[in-house]
Amino acid sequence: MKFLILQGSPRKNGNTMQCLQPFCETLKNAGHEVDLVWLYDKKIAGCRACRFCQEDWSKFTCTIQDDAVFLADQIMSSDCIILATPIYSWYCTPPMKALLDRMVYGMNMYYGERKGPSLWAGKKMAIVTTCGYRPEKGADLFEEGIRRYCRHSQLQYMGMLAERHLGYQSAFMDETKAAHARAFALKLCKV
Repeated sequence: MKFLILQGSPRKNGNTMQCLQPFCETLKNAGHEVDLVWLYDKKIAGCRACRFCQEDWSKFTCTIQDDAVFLADQIMSSDCIILATPIYSWYCTPPMKALLDRMVYGMNMYYGERKGPSLWAGKKMAIVTTCGYRPEKGADLFEEGIRRYCRHSQLQYMGMLAERHLGYQSAFMDETKAAHARAFALKLCKV
């Protein structure tokens, strides 16, 4: 299986990446292909709701020629998309939100004069996230948003790994969190 990790953290050695290290290692050791894309390194403009993307039902199209076009190709060639993000104000980071908005319109042909197909129907999507609150109070709104996003886009929602950071005075990563990351990766390998 081919996994595409959309890394939404601005910090290359931050908490989210610390969770991803054992997660990715487990996927690779199980024989899966893993591509990781740093969204803060990409140019991703917000959707303009022009509906140009609704004119060609055969592929992702957009009047904005930025990295979202390249990322759409990567998404289409992947089996499972991992949204890896710290939680900012109960949701994902800005470049991930911009990409999600662009994909929901560009991949789902629901917004034109006639209703068309979802170009990415059947793909799997999962979340790896970190937050400062308990996950059930910090990551719950993002998870619910992605559940609805998947249902709307005909994607298979595969679950969420959410880990809490107790503050900058304490180390984030420990063996328990690494074990959770490995277990979540193994769960995704079996589906």
